[in-house]
Amino acid sequence: MGHPAERHNLSTWIRKAIALLKVPADNPALTAAQFAAFSKQIPLLYFILATNMISLSLTHQGAAPDFLVVYLPVVLTSLFTLRSLIWLRGRKRERTPAEAYRQLRATNILSFPIAVVCTAWSVSLLPYGNPYQQAHVAFFMAITVIGCIFCLMHLRSAALIVTASVNVPFLVVMYLSGEPTFIATGINVILVTMAMIMILLSHYRDFRQLHESRNVLMLQQDALQEQNKAMQILSDQNLRLANLDSLTLLPNRRSFFQMLETTYGRAREAGTMLAVGVIDLDGFKPVNDLYGHSAGDKVLIEIGTRLSAISNPSLSVYRLGGDEFGLLLEGKCGEADVMALGQKVCDLIAERINIGSGMVQVTGSVGFAIYPDVGETGQEIYELADYALYTAKRRHRAGTVIFNAVQANELNRQKIVEEALVAADLDKELSLVFQPITCVDRRICIGFEALARWESPRIGQVSPAEFIPVAEHNGRITLMTRMLLERALKTAALWPESVYLSFNLSPHDLTSPENTLKIVSIVLKSNFDPRRINFEITETAVMHDFEQASASIQMLRELGAGISLDDFGTGYSSLNHVHKLPLTKIKIDGSFVRNIHTRRTSFNIVKSVLALCAEMELEAIVEGVETEEELRILENLGVRAVQGYYFGKPMTAEETLKRLALQDAQALAS
Repeated sequence: MGHPAERHNLSTWIRKAIALLKVPADNPALTAAQFAAFSKQIPLLYFILATNMISLSLTHQGAAPDFLVVYLPVVLTSLFTLRSLIWLRGRKRERTPAEAYRQLRATNILSFPIAVVCTAWSVSLLPYGNPYQQAHVAFFMAITVIGCIFCLMHLRSAALIVTASVNVPFLVVMYLSGEPTFIATGINVILVTMAMIMILLSHYRDFRQLHESRNVLMLQQDALQEQNKAMQILSDQNLRLANLDSLTLLPNRRSFFQMLETTYGRAREAGTMLAVGVIDLDGFKPVNDLYGHSAGDKVLIEIGTRLSAISNPSLSVYRLGGDEFGLLLEGKCGEADVMALGQKVCDLIAERINIGSGMVQVTGSVGFAIYPDVGETGQEIYELADYALYTAKRRHRAGTVIFNAVQANELNRQKIVEEALVAADLDKELSLVFQPITCVDRRICIGFEALARWESPRIGQVSPAEFIPVAEHNGRITLMTRMLLERALKTAALWPESVYLSFNLSPHDLTSPENTLKIVSIVLKSNFDPRRINFEITETAVMHDFEQASASIQMLRELGAGISLDDFGTGYSSLNHVHKLPLTKIKIDGSFVRNIHTRRTSFNIVKSVLALCAEMELEAIVEGVETEEELRILENLGVRAVQGYYFGKPMTAEETLKRLALQDAQALAS
């Protein structure tokens, strides 16, 4: 029976041998590759069989029966030819791995009967003919098996079946012939075919490894392609996100300027028009202050939705940042079209907005610039539109301004002022004048407001309305504030203790603790009583950064100085600021005083503000009083302090001393 291990090894060898004679089904891709290579060689296999059979039949004509050398070869060669044609016709047709496997398996099964028939036929011819004809039979069998091995190298199992089916009978027949030459031939063929089989097995192994390596490479390439696709998708998403505002889902500032250059180039080449618009919301900051940033976000989202809903295929909308939006309008965009668009934008923005906890309302100011009327580059057109917006904010709030010759002149003047200011010797060119603040009851001066003046040797006298915004823009305003405050304190030190100094601060003076501390330091070094100083701030200063401005104002209050909210009533949500800030005074803007005796609305506004001041125990100062009629009405309303040309125009430091000296003399005389 043998040892169990030996039996196990024997059965293992038998299973391996049987496996060699089967078409492998474990790798469909390999099967498909085998079929693709094998299908090219099968017609050659049938060609070898047919030509060898015909050759052997011809040499045995007359020596062997017709059945063996005529009829049977005709049938077999016809069959080989038909099979060859079938393979040639089907070679170009794509087959699935399953179809390829079935075809290879059928060929594998068919290889045995074909080998047996061909071997039996050739052996049956061996007794006939002379020694040369018999040698031809041996040659036929040898060359045929070698040719078959070559042609079947991609179907290992079939090659092994054919080799075994031919070589074993061939060796037996050669040996039984007793002829030494035939015996040697049989042994030679066996040895050669064994070497051929070794080559075949090695080739098959290399073919399998090459295929698997190619598959791995293809998988790697597929993975790399998928990775590249994923990276491209990610890159596209990043690019989209980089050009998209995450809150409103509108294209962002970066996208705006990219598209601006594109549309400008298109308009310049085609000779068409392009309108660039800039929108800024009025009253948005108070929404954030009163209701929180989430409410502000809802407002921005709603505004973005409304602007996007404007049905104009030539219009694109962008969020430039904060509460600022951009517009690009291509094609037909004359002034009338642009003004109509601007009005539509303003109307849409002005509609009330539901923020969940209530309804709010903001407005929008719009500035436009139209190419080719103005601008040499896309950036320049945008800057001109931005200046038109600046003009709208100053003069046409909640309205539209198109950049025109008036703004061009203003902008040119602004550039001239800026160039002169940059080159200015501020210590020599800046000066101060002082406008009296008068007590209505006693008709005496109780303080002076310090007002900056600039006379440039290059462009002459420049209005504060011109040079202050420029100084704020180029960053020189804080230097000017400190320089003028030192001068104002030196002048005020010469006044009686009952007279105070009112001094204006820029928004930039309140934007950081460092700037405010420098102002505090100047006051302390002057030895001037801080309680005699009244710092004036505007709503712009507060709205820029409410938290920091509030902290800076508190620092000045702790110093002992008073704080006035200047130009009250001209901004937005002033009441909110009044409630939150440590103010001591409110200055009512002169625009409400002008013609107060004929304008009922102005009268009611001033009356309401005075009532508010009384309720909050704040002193009220009314600016812009120029006539007796205005003064009389204000006095009847209970105003106690006024400022304006009626009581005195701005005067020099020396003139303030004369004014106060005369006031003292009149007091003594009475």
